[in-house]
Amino acid sequence: PPSPLQPPGLPLAPCRSFSNNKIQVELDESSGVAMMKFKSPPVNSLSLEFLTEFSISLEKLENDRACRGVIITSAVPKIFSSGLDITEMCGKSMEHYTEFWRAVQEMWLRLYGSSMVTVAAVNGSSPAGGCLVALSCDYRIMAENPKFSIGLNEAQLGIVAPFWFKDTFVNVVGHRIAERSLQLGSLHPAPEAHKLGLVDELVPEEKLMEKAAAVMAQWLALPDHARQLTKTMMRKAVLDRLVAHREEDIKNFITFVSKESIQKSLRMYMEMLKKRK
Repeated sequence: PPSPLQPPGLPLAPCRSFSNNKIQVELDESSGVAMMKFKSPPVNSLSLEFLTEFSISLEKLENDRACRGVIITSAVPKIFSSGLDITEMCGKSMEHYTEFWRAVQEMWLRLYGSSMVTVAAVNGSSPAGGCLVALSCDYRIMAENPKFSIGLNEAQLGIVAPFWFKDTFVNVVGHRIAERSLQLGSLHPAPEAHKLGLVDELVPEEKLMEKAAAVMAQWLALPDHARQLTKTMMRKAVLDRLVAHREEDIKNFITFVSKESIQKSLRMYMEMLKKRK
């Protein structure tokens, strides 16, 4: 079938792809839209390597004059991204924790602050860091499958979502919903996520990419500069807050993750995941 970004009957648009191990990127130069697919089975965990590739891919697209928007989705069935890779936070050195957390910050600063139109096509479950990725986009479309859920569920693992995760969440759903959801570490099934405004739209799975392309076209119909300045105005305060407190945020993460009680609960969580397989 023709690609959803390719109108029928036209010769195929030049498509440039630069893929690395964990992320596949294809840029359709005629529409100016890139498709970014997470392909790091089994669950697209945000490992140090994944985060680094993600940031580099975003930077490449950001610097490419031909690219105006990016659709972010998963190439792994049933999962968008399971969030931060727990193995990166378990039994490692201070240096490693520092490098890992800096990479998490970098990914968010790039994505949340991107001048491109960013559409998340959430085609599977998206807990914790996966939810952050979706929340950081301009628009979220989710597959209408009650088995798929999304939310910042850090509290369930005994960890705390950092202030900038919280700010991003509050800016999408409002203070009260964010407060309740964060304290309970809720994972919301797709229909509930839509009702709360955590995702903008639900569509049948097979229509997801088509819808993402249509939404992208709608956003790209506006002059870039007006949209970009508006986005900056809306998001600058939240971005600046992390930039100003970046080192302190890294220290907080290290102090927190190094606690024996936290290490213990992360180890237990990893054991539970192993048994589930």
